[in-house]
Amino acid sequence: MVKSKKKTKKKNIDYKYNLKEYFGFVKRHRFLFGLMILGVIIAEALYVADKFLYKRLIDDAELFVAGNMLQNVFVQIALVIAGIYLGIVILRTFFSWMNGFLLSVIEPKLIYDLKQKYFNHILRLSHKFHAEHKTGSLISRLGRGAGAIESMTDLFAFQISPLILQFIMVFTSIAFFTWESAIVLLVVVVSFSVYSLYLQRLQKDAQVQWNKSKDKESGFIADVLTNVESVKYFGEEKRIGSRFDRLARQTRNHTRRYWSYFAKMGLGQILILGLGLLGLIYFPMKDFIAGDITLGTIVFIYSLYGNVAHNLFRFVWGIRSYYRSMADFQDLFDYGKETNDIKDKPGAKEINIKKGSIDFEKINFSYGEKKRILKNFDLKIKPNEKVAFVGHSGSGKTTIVKLLNRLYDVDSGFILIDGIDVRDVKQESLRNETGIVPQEPILFDDSIYNNIKFARPEAPRREIMRAIKLAQLDKIVKGFPKKENTIVGERGVKLSGGEKQRVSIARAILANKKILVLDEATSALDSQTEYEIQKALEKLLEGRTSIIIAHRLSTIMKADRIIVMDKGRIVEQGSHNQLLLRRGEYYKLWKMQSGGYIQE
Repeated sequence: MVKSKKKTKKKNIDYKYNLKEYFGFVKRHRFLFGLMILGVIIAEALYVADKFLYKRLIDDAELFVAGNMLQNVFVQIALVIAGIYLGIVILRTFFSWMNGFLLSVIEPKLIYDLKQKYFNHILRLSHKFHAEHKTGSLISRLGRGAGAIESMTDLFAFQISPLILQFIMVFTSIAFFTWESAIVLLVVVVSFSVYSLYLQRLQKDAQVQWNKSKDKESGFIADVLTNVESVKYFGEEKRIGSRFDRLARQTRNHTRRYWSYFAKMGLGQILILGLGLLGLIYFPMKDFIAGDITLGTIVFIYSLYGNVAHNLFRFVWGIRSYYRSMADFQDLFDYGKETNDIKDKPGAKEINIKKGSIDFEKINFSYGEKKRILKNFDLKIKPNEKVAFVGHSGSGKTTIVKLLNRLYDVDSGFILIDGIDVRDVKQESLRNETGIVPQEPILFDDSIYNNIKFARPEAPRREIMRAIKLAQLDKIVKGFPKKENTIVGERGVKLSGGEKQRVSIARAILANKKILVLDEATSALDSQTEYEIQKALEKLLEGRTSIIIAHRLSTIMKADRIIVMDKGRIVEQGSHNQLLLRRGEYYKLWKMQSGGYIQE
């Protein structure tokens, strides 16, 4: 009983919302969609028309064989029927081509619209959202959503519409000759549909679990392959393989359960159609023996039943796709219901940082339910001042930068830039006005040149090359066969840590912002290269407000002010020399990095 309480609640599928969202995309292309549906209806009507021609040909042939029709008359009728049939074939071919052509136009448009909407929506969700969701799952769900919109379009255009139209036409045609067979057809269609839909509903939960297991597997694969170097360095291939094996087994088991419904469904469907055919033919045969209908009528009814049976299978496959699409939509559309917890105020304006003063006033902040990171944090940074933050890991240094860029909102207090509350301006413009060299440089799978240009796409080539030189990257680039056009690989995997950091620094140089953040900017560099880049950074930092986060204290000796953090509070501040003279926390950190250890 205890275990059952811990089970996760099943996620219900919101069919109404998903359909509304889907038809919202269709609405943009309603003319083409409506034209395609009309073409499908005409094409299906032509399939019934040619069956009537068969009936007429067989009936006239029966009269000719019985001697009740002259040969020349029968030949003339047969030629007319052949001519009409040829016209039907031409029309049917044209509408089939037209429907296929329209489908090839509409579906890519719908998929494009869906991808554009949800990619941009997910991209604009908060840093918190992306920190809590795996990249592999996001990619998997976006891909499945695109496949689902294709399946839904096929369902409405080529499975539901033809079945409804054909059933009406076939039921009416059969009822005209024998109402008993029409009733049998109705019973077959209803029984077939109800049985299939019942199993589809049972299959729905298995579909959702299948999707979840695939998402976990995709997320794990993406996580491992992204960090494959760590796996190899620690020799963990075997353990990682075992973890993947467990996930793959779960996916296999959910796949087996999901697919097992197909066998059950096929068994019942074949039985229903077989018994239906027996009942459908029984009544026309009885009337034929009694002389009430012709042989052509029996063939007509039988061939119509074959058409309906074919479309019933298509319909059921369509419903199966429908439930699968609804599950896939649900996974993606759930992201559409996510709102950005960092929101721009109505009427928020662009910010243009001119002076670069920064004020942190009584800041309190914690990550969700975690303990408070910053406690009554107060700090004023003057324009053009170079302020360095030091302290043990977890003291709140990087958090300050995230709050400044409004990746998170403070729990209480204010952050002001040039006297303007960062919550009163558009967050995208705020981030556009600040430059940063992050602790872990993240590069696109593109050239070195384009990765640097990303900071300011409109920058001329001479400025990009100047940034490369200032970042001490030019000497390295010269040794590459393709120079600055060298592709760096996914997340910069083809570059060393120091090379990636130089590219990141070059980005910041090119961005040329009034406020610059250096988050462990030279942590991956050797001492000689660090010394060379520090000289370039000194020039870069001139005339800018700079926030420098560093564990290596030698990199911040020339900062105007050093802020020593501990458990979210400022415990010391001053210049390098002032702090050494105080022999406080900074002095201890300095002595430890100089090779000495503090006596207890």
